[in-house]
Amino acid sequence: MTKTLSEMSEREYFATVRHRPEMFVVGGRLMGLEAFLEGYDQHARRHGGPGLQGWTEWLIARRGEACSHHWSGQVRHIALATWDHWELSAGQEELVIDTLFNLLDEYLAERETASTA
Repeated sequence: MTKTLSEMSEREYFATVRHRPEMFVVGGRLMGLEAFLEGYDQHARRHGGPGLQGWTEWLIARRGEACSHHWSGQVRHIALATWDHWELSAGQEELVIDTLFNLLDEYLAERETASTA
């Protein structure tokens, strides 16, 4: 039996987004996915959910270095050893998207574990 989107855990939901990004964002490109995550976060918080609260701080701790970038910049720093500008090649964008979803799953897994402890 397949779960509906509303029945999925956050990790399951974002795994679905990862595997079918075009279903959620026209073109499935990085900037659209980042905007989608921002919208998800804002909607969740407006309706009493945690959204991605603590995500930027978690990324900074994971990276081990703070900077003035929002979470999207933090993900780029983690994915690309020499990242220094927002325009990415197709290969870099693919790597950043893959890294984004790996990090997001890791973050949500830690959050799930912490909430059940």
